Amino acid sequence: MDETQVRILTPTGMLGAGWDEATIERGLALGVDVITVDGGSTDSGPYYLGSGTAKTTAKAVARDLRSLLRAAARSGAPLVVGSCGTSGTDSGVDWVAGIAAEVMAEEGLDLRVARIYSEQNAADLKEHLDAGRIHPLPPMGELRAETLESCAHIVGMMGHEPIAEALAAGAQVVLAGRATDTAVAAAYPLMKGAPPGPTWHAAKIVECGGQCTTNPREGGVYTVIDARGFTIEPLSPDSACTPYSVAAHMLYETVNPYEMREPAGTLDVRDATYVAVDDRTVRVEGSSFHHADQHTIKLEGSRVTGYETMSFSAIRDPLVLADISGWAALLRRHLTARVHQTLGRGDDEYAFDVRLYGHDAVLGELEPETGPPREVGVMLLVNAPDQATATAVAKVANTLMLHLPAADMHYLPSFAFASSPAEVERGAAYEFVLNHVVDSGDPTALFRIEYGVSR
Repeated sequence: MDETQVRILTPTGMLGAGWDEATIERGLALGVDVITVDGGSTDSGPYYLGSGTAKTTAKAVARDLRSLLRAAARSGAPLVVGSCGTSGTDSGVDWVAGIAAEVMAEEGLDLRVARIYSEQNAADLKEHLDAGRIHPLPPMGELRAETLESCAHIVGMMGHEPIAEALAAGAQVVLAGRATDTAVAAAYPLMKGAPPGPTWHAAKIVECGGQCTTNPREGGVYTVIDARGFTIEPLSPDSACTPYSVAAHMLYETVNPYEMREPAGTLDVRDATYVAVDDRTVRVEGSSFHHADQHTIKLEGSRVTGYETMSFSAIRDPLVLADISGWAALLRRHLTARVHQTLGRGDDEYAFDVRLYGHDAVLGELEPETGPPREVGVMLLVNAPDQATATAVAKVANTLMLHLPAADMHYLPSFAFASSPAEVERGAAYEFVLNHVVDSGDPTALFRIEYGVSR
């Protein structure tokens, strides 16, 4: 690939976040070979994978897809969306595909759509487990078959290969299940022969859209990959890429700021250089990619860990706030005793957490502030095997969260609940239980590609 260039338009860090349409127009005017955007993440916790639902609202996704599908049709550049529906479940891919179908019908667009499914079957994975092909990532231990069976949903995190296969087959819109953030942008350039070092590095930098710029709230980025490196600039005229802002993105969500593992190997940026081309564009060269001896696919799985009910009250009483940690300890003791007395429930039949917002809810024991807070929000989160028990425990806590005096108080204080009723049933709670990789002889074997907008 001597002087061939691949031009990537990345409008935002996540589908549904929105953007100024003028930034898309600017990208199209510069010339585009592929449009890429991530559609999900595990950042928001295990609920979305466990429930198979999306974090984003359908109207926001439809708004963004309308913009990008129009852009793809006008430019002839394929559109790639990764981790559809937040967690990349099969239902998430179908949800985005359904929205895309409605938008294309309304816009009169005829684009060939590929859907790549990444959800995994526990029975199939147990065969890999029995064959010794599944290995834990820190801090997990060896995987048990029972853990696989307990998962509500399991997805495999695809690399670039299934996306590239769909593009090579003529897909103009690729809606992928769970994928690495970088694979979404790397697939098309690699398919076109772009060098892996600059390609994977560029893909890492663009994964969160404008986060690698001086004004991350303003739109996405435009990237050109060539044989020696890549250049990157923001789509918004009110932002800039600087060597500092671009290099700093290698610190984001990486264990090692110089390396990043992908299914096919490891990106190495130790020798990368970042040079300002002008006051808003950066040139990057020197990145390399080391292909792995064994291709692997990371597994993500989520299972129900119980049912939750939440209560939230606010405290402004200075005598209580003078020793709010002591008051919280008192609340825990009284609640445990009253649940046993009233409901006949032992400590092993439910769990609860008391978090003091405004005091140490974020850092816990690491909180450096030592003075008494001005006000504190008390969140009680109860987890039990069934919703009725969780709510019953929260109801037992009601009077304590409303009137519990501190140990040295001689009057009954009154606190303020945030809502009525005070108890909010949150439904099923989930936990991540898989952080393992499976050896893959064929990078596309664990994924299914279907063409058309519906199954």
